[in-house]
Amino acid sequence: MFALVDGNNFYVSCERAFRPSLKRHPVVVLSNNDGCAISRSNEAKELGIKMGQPWFECRELAEVYGVVALSANFTLYGDMSDRMMCTAAGLGHNQEIYSIDECFVDMAGIRGDLTRRAQTMRTRILQHTGIPTGIGIAPTKTLAKLANHVAKSADRKPGSYPAELARVCNLGALPASDLDAVLAATEVGDVWGVGRRISKQLAAAGITNALQFAQLDPATVRRRWSVVLERTVRELQGQSCIRLEDAPPPKQEIAHTRSFGRPVRGLDDLIQAVTEFAARAASKLRRQSSLAGQVCVFIHTSPFRPPPHYSRSTSVPLRRPTANTQDLVHAAVLGLRAIYRPGFDYIKAGVMLLDLNDDSVEQLELQLDAAPDQGGELMAAMDRINDRFGRGTITLASAGTRRAERTWVLRQQLLTPAYTTSWDALPVAKA
Repeated sequence: MFALVDGNNFYVSCERAFRPSLKRHPVVVLSNNDGCAISRSNEAKELGIKMGQPWFECRELAEVYGVVALSANFTLYGDMSDRMMCTAAGLGHNQEIYSIDECFVDMAGIRGDLTRRAQTMRTRILQHTGIPTGIGIAPTKTLAKLANHVAKSADRKPGSYPAELARVCNLGALPASDLDAVLAATEVGDVWGVGRRISKQLAAAGITNALQFAQLDPATVRRRWSVVLERTVRELQGQSCIRLEDAPPPKQEIAHTRSFGRPVRGLDDLIQAVTEFAARAASKLRRQSSLAGQVCVFIHTSPFRPPPHYSRSTSVPLRRPTANTQDLVHAAVLGLRAIYRPGFDYIKAGVMLLDLNDDSVEQLELQLDAAPDQGGELMAAMDRINDRFGRGTITLASAGTRRAERTWVLRQQLLTPAYTTSWDALPVAKA
């Protein structure tokens, strides 16, 4: 038995936890450079604000209905996620953190009323963090995902599902007829693993809801579509095919990209940005104990601004796979110098680390350097200092020494304080 715990409107809920005055008001959290809506309160959803909708399209609504817009505060959200996940882990034996606001919990073999246990956990998470959650319970991970969808929909849209399934939905406790009714009320596109393209193909074949999809023959689905979709059908039928992962598999590529707060023309400014992006990607690389064999760097102008336009990328192979920030930054800057052209207003750049290998695999090659890659201890010390005192405490000189001089930094005009990670921003309670 699996449970899926999911924070409701997570980014907005994190903000509301420290600003209770935002409750019952329409709130949106905006993406990098305050561009698009990436989290919306239920009140904002009811006004018709779409996920990913550009903020400039919503300004009129904001003025008429008093929509509160906030810049994304990922430092706060990451810390609140850790707190929520630590509490949610007590729901079962093992936990798989699926995303910043979702985790699967293994509840196999736990005795007693699982629904009541989940309700108690939901109350505890709300008390400990201030974040409301939806919890779905089912025999498979796909059904648990669907149960979570039902729990949140029944709470936010009364009448879409039975009211008793709101907030905590245990599909494993439903009679077969009631489970079929829930599946029949669920659009096939809402099933985990069914994308927009597949849902259109299924609709063309007369499959519009989850019940019809679950009744398909798995072998036929495999022949017509894929083994992945066959697995989804089997999961809907109650056959567990996706096991709980104690730790996510290492990423096959690591990227750090950003849009700039304002257009950048100078090469020096781009070098600063690319240095920081490569350093952050290198830190992620070390966390998953991998080495990179290639560094890809790209820059481009905005396609929405008047010409001239320019877009270019290049990959720089490394002679020896490494996780050393200095080597990766050096390669990224070499690539940037090769593709940079003066006279353009660049709006975005990025660094991707490719050809990743496990750092435990010995690289059998001729050692031509006098002292190859002696930066392991230095990089470890750098990571420890930045983890303790904040990202960017120690960085390479080419990233720039004064933030005020960085013309490429994000535009975050509506950023809230780092309530839980900065002594200066700790909330003060006055009695």
